[in-house]
Amino acid sequence: MSDPAADDQPHEIIDADLAPATRSEQEQNQAAADFEKHHDKAGESSMEVKVHSPFKSYYDGQAFSISGVNATGPFDILPRHHNFITLLDACELVVRSTHGDEKIQIGGGIMHVKADKVIVFLDV
Repeated sequence: MSDPAADDQPHEIIDADLAPATRSEQEQNQAAADFEKHHDKAGESSMEVKVHSPFKSYYDGQAFSISGVNATGPFDILPRHHNFITLLDACELVVRSTHGDEKIQIGGGIMHVKADKVIVFLDV
């Protein structure tokens, strides 16, 4: 026989949608938000790029990649690149974005990459 008092006890109902997110879920949600922040509507990754000299700004905006030449040869920087600093040789710097390729002829410079931000100092 069943215990009638047991039927009077409230039953706990757990709704997965109402349960608080675990720390792991919160971290995943934050990572997804960060990922979305650095992607355009077409789903391509982007990074902040600034190319400037002491008296002129050549490029300031989001880009999918930047290509240049240093002492070891040609190279590309893509979003999520590791921290990186290099001296640039005379070359055509190419910045690729949703607006097409921006080509900048340079005589040399310094490139600094950190946390999806690329800064290129020219004429220094």
